[in-house]
Amino acid sequence: MYVIIGAGIGGLTTALAFEKLNIPYHLYEKAATINAIGAGIWLAPNALKVFEWLGILDQIKLAGNSIDRITIATSTLKTLTDSKQDDAKEQYGYSTVAIHRAELQKVLAKNVPTDKISWGKGLSSYVENKENITLTFLDGTTTKTDYLIAADGINSVIRKQLFPESEIRYSGQTCWRGVTSFSIGEEFNHRGLEMWGKETRFGISRLSKDKTSWFAVVKSKPFLTDNREILKEDLLARYADYTSIVKDLIANTDINAILRNDIIDLKPIKKWYSNRVCLLGDAGHATTPNMGQGGAQAIEDAYFLSKVIAENTTKDAFKEFQKVRYKKVSSIVNQSWLTGKVAHIGFGASIRNMVFKSMPKSMIDKKMHYIYTLDKE
Repeated sequence: MYVIIGAGIGGLTTALAFEKLNIPYHLYEKAATINAIGAGIWLAPNALKVFEWLGILDQIKLAGNSIDRITIATSTLKTLTDSKQDDAKEQYGYSTVAIHRAELQKVLAKNVPTDKISWGKGLSSYVENKENITLTFLDGTTTKTDYLIAADGINSVIRKQLFPESEIRYSGQTCWRGVTSFSIGEEFNHRGLEMWGKETRFGISRLSKDKTSWFAVVKSKPFLTDNREILKEDLLARYADYTSIVKDLIANTDINAILRNDIIDLKPIKKWYSNRVCLLGDAGHATTPNMGQGGAQAIEDAYFLSKVIAENTTKDAFKEFQKVRYKKVSSIVNQSWLTGKVAHIGFGASIRNMVFKSMPKSMIDKKMHYIYTLDKE
């Protein structure tokens, strides 16, 4: 029996993969239900291929919106790189899908048998011996399992106990995310757009017919909070030199739909498992969101972990899982961290823009295909 802790994207996808391969499991989640408050997420073809394997791709596409063109531009909409996803569609069968996180979780959760999910069950700690693992929950109840899968996010309770020396890194940037029903131009219906200014960024993507997601990133000290009464005015002032659509989106977003989070990741650790315990997704390799691959890599984890377990019935499965995944995941974590630094250059921004504008399409495509291809397909 496997216990999965955390009903986020990685945990739910793992449950579905275990279900498909007849691996016995039970999923526990601290929250009482799926949180409807949140922001958008991109699902690139590598993630969508896993959902196709699970038989739920049509449900995902119906709940989200296809992104057929990805543009990086200046704050005044001068194009730096512009990647139409025709090649991706031809090679993988689909392009990226933008979707609200809550909608994605709803699709995943409704496909997991209800008797295999326990909501409102937060993990407090675990004790491992040679035969099994005893889990103690916040409500004082306990259960036993043969193996434990940690899908409980960047602040993983399990990782902190397993690898107490692990560190969360602050990127030096903070991010506001919003979702609005404000109508943007048709040219953005299936286009993901990220604009780079001087030490600032702003991104846009439509999630559905009536929902658009945006994010705003600036350099900042960590752990700061907003005065919600003047938050919109503050954001409008920060992005005063950006194209008008940016200001329209900020002004027309309900204040309760604007969230702020510091951008962090997990300082890479050399091992994701020990004996009967294995880390998955953000619990083991949280990345900054600069490449749109955080959720996708957790989804890939679920795919490969389930297949490795199905082929290896012993604890060697965890070792093999890391062997299969470590190189690609580490590359994405490091590249994403670097991208965030480059995007927020102040002095030298004009040189950065010139370099990106002259970047060969072949180089962009090579990076895209490396990310979009599932390892060992």
